[in-house]
Amino acid sequence: MSANKRLSQLRIPARYFLYIPLVLLAALYLVPMYVILATGFKGFDQVSQKTMWDLPTSLSIDNYVEAFNKLAPYLWNSINMVVPAAVISAFIGSLNGFVLARWKFRGANIIFPLILFGMFIPYQSIFIPLVEFMRAIHLYGGLPGLVLAHIIYGIPITTLIFRNYYATIPTEIIESARIDGADILQTYRYILLPLSAPAFVVVLIWQFTSTWNDFIFAVVLTKPEFWPITVALNNLAGSQIIAWNVQMAGSLLAALPTLLVYIFLGRYFLRGLMAGALKG
Repeated sequence: MSANKRLSQLRIPARYFLYIPLVLLAALYLVPMYVILATGFKGFDQVSQKTMWDLPTSLSIDNYVEAFNKLAPYLWNSINMVVPAAVISAFIGSLNGFVLARWKFRGANIIFPLILFGMFIPYQSIFIPLVEFMRAIHLYGGLPGLVLAHIIYGIPITTLIFRNYYATIPTEIIESARIDGADILQTYRYILLPLSAPAFVVVLIWQFTSTWNDFIFAVVLTKPEFWPITVALNNLAGSQIIAWNVQMAGSLLAALPTLLVYIFLGRYFLRGLMAGALKG
């Protein structure tokens, strides 16, 4: 065997070098998860005397039980907030996307950018008028007002995703429905809606995550008894002594729903995004 052939066999493919920064970035991203898991199983004496990098000397779920007991009432607030907010904003975005993608009308090219403009409005800039509006319609302080805020703020991104997805559907399908006498609502219900599963998966995952992780809207718009779990987690810390082990256990419990969603539905999320990425 020649020397050149031996060198070619020993040569490492260039694509393997791409894995090095990817592995390093993945490790850096997972460091907080390691700290949360390790600290959540530690006793308070180990947390106060040793560094956060040390492994727990024993595995105990007492911290998770205590954190769950404190966060359980607020967990149901989060569920009651997330489910209607995600479903309603997804349905409204689907209708908007269908109309803007398939039913051209005067002013559509103006309305669509105006809807998207809502994605770039900072939350902090609308707090005062938002609070006054919620008080005027008697929804301030409870979950319905918080749900309404998330529905309205979710409409721009849901409209964009559905509009791009519906643009990929062949025009012949819509034309055949018109020839058969279907009106706009019948075309949407019997033709487009059954084909919208990939887009609904993307939108529901997106809205579930963004709504579940909300903190700032909940602090401003709700009273303590209606706080979601993210706000209640912030109040697990004591005024003088912070039980970091319980705090970390509560952080994992609060993040667990979104982690599970992406672990089990992440591939469908990517497929749905790619389904609407070819046109728009």
